[in-house]
Amino acid sequence: MYFKKMIGTKCYLSPIDLNDAEKYTEWLNDIDVAQYLTIYPMMISLHGEKEALISLSKNHNYGIINLENDELIGNCGLMDIDNLNRTAEVGIFIGKKEYQNRGYGREALTLLIDFGFNTLNLKNIMLKVFSYNDRAIKCYENIGFKIIGRRRNAIERFQNTYDIIFMDILNNEVNRD
Repeated sequence: MYFKKMIGTKCYLSPIDLNDAEKYTEWLNDIDVAQYLTIYPMMISLHGEKEALISLSKNHNYGIINLENDELIGNCGLMDIDNLNRTAEVGIFIGKKEYQNRGYGREALTLLIDFGFNTLNLKNIMLKVFSYNDRAIKCYENIGFKIIGRRRNAIERFQNTYDIIFMDILNNEVNRD
């Protein structure tokens, strides 16, 4: 069952439903989805994913739900929240392939960072993205994230070496257009 915690025009964010463990396990073992995530080389078991979801559900991690049909399409969350310095890191993925590159990720991420800035009183939210993930980099830049650095030759994928790009956004830089 999903609950409309943060609502957009295409999707909403709902607290994680532990009953979705099988769907997440399917997505995280799909190379087309996992290639953009740090878990790429791992085999994710149903039991392991259930344990991960239990842990994630205790923090600011959410299912991304299609507003039109209440279908789970992905996940996003704030991690490493530092309340003293008002910073956090964000992560997101759209697991349901037919919803990729259709604006759902952008809307979900905008909902989440608005929540981080306006409800959790954060001032800086950071993310990491692999340099070969052009689609995500463009999305993040359109929201207002800026490249703040890179870790060169830090990841091996597809018999090539890539950088990890670090991006961040301040609470007054969000582009909601």
